[in-house]
Amino acid sequence: MSAVEERRAATGRLVRRPGPAESRPRAAHRRRRALELTLAVAVPVVLVLLWQLAADRQWIDPRIYPAPSTILADGKERALDGELWPDVRATLQRVAAGYGIGTGAGFLLGLLMGALPLVRAALEPTMDALYVVPKLALLPVFLNMFGLGEGPQIALVAVTVFFFVWISTMAAVLAVPEGHRDAGRVFGAGPWQMFRHVLLPASLPAMLVGARIAAGVAVLVIVASESIAASDGLGHLIFDSRALFRNDVMFVGIVCVAVLGVVFSELVRLAGRLLTPWAPRDRGRGRT
Repeated sequence: MSAVEERRAATGRLVRRPGPAESRPRAAHRRRRALELTLAVAVPVVLVLLWQLAADRQWIDPRIYPAPSTILADGKERALDGELWPDVRATLQRVAAGYGIGTGAGFLLGLLMGALPLVRAALEPTMDALYVVPKLALLPVFLNMFGLGEGPQIALVAVTVFFFVWISTMAAVLAVPEGHRDAGRVFGAGPWQMFRHVLLPASLPAMLVGARIAAGVAVLVIVASESIAASDGLGHLIFDSRALFRNDVMFVGIVCVAVLGVVFSELVRLAGRLLTPWAPRDRGRGRT
């Protein structure tokens, strides 16, 4: 019989001694964060090493799937020669412009439809019908409207981002607990005060999560759009390189898109944390 069981049998009570996490929470938290960081770095590093090994050993065809070292060398060469940055700049400008327009419009309409039942009743059926239309199918429409150039690319990103932000914003406002609204009514809050001091602060964290998801989707959409109707940008670089059987350049473009998507999404996440310091993090962390 263990010491805990003997003590329980003698006193009728179960005594639990604090473990390392309870007795030294800061040290336990540091160890947990170190473990998480190690895993976050180790997994992609191991995958890249396996890819490199497979290419070196000819387990995969390096002409079709170039080794990471080849992709890195080619990307470095293109960056130093200045061939890569025009495409990166074009894609980034289109994403930033379309994201800004779509996010602003999505927040505005989502707040109105979430806060005002009559506006929601009037617009929700139409918006639901438009939402299910594949956004890439609208590119020919935007080409007819804006002609060749930046207009169709920016419009496609803006429309895609708009629907993601609109849905998440409206849902966040509708999900505000009724107790919050009752508290505002008890204190005599009018419609504007209810919106400013109750609905907006309570729904803002969930709204910003939707905006972060839309940031990643914006990068995906612009790559597809540039592959169809653009003469520059990372999407054009990827598909044009594939057509010319320059798979190393194609993978350079893919890596650039991945980095751009991660950086853009993390910037939106950081902005959300600065705007809502009271909100819990939207990514799981070790907690003590």
